[in-house]
Amino acid sequence: AQGDKASVQYDGLLYKSGADNVYIRVGYGNNWENSSDIQMSKTSKGFEAEFPVTSHDKLNVAFKDSANNWDNNSGTNYSFTVEER
Repeated sequence: AQGDKASVQYDGLLYKSGADNVYIRVGYGNNWENSSDIQMSKTSKGFEAEFPVTSHDKLNVAFKDSANNWDNNSGTNYSFTVEER
């Protein structure tokens, strides 16, 4: 819900390809409003990040490495419905 913190764990394509750094791009709605890039922390199982949910619109995320290679779910991004309280 808006105001909560979201926790994301990533062990996808970029991790499996040996990326040393992964960033998560977060945005809201159909036009990626209020988008930001957050550096993820490397763990033994992949990468993880935590960020505040700042809108009740659809949450979109995609991932990129330091060489600007993207994992955006084959162009459809990863999208989640934000619950309202």
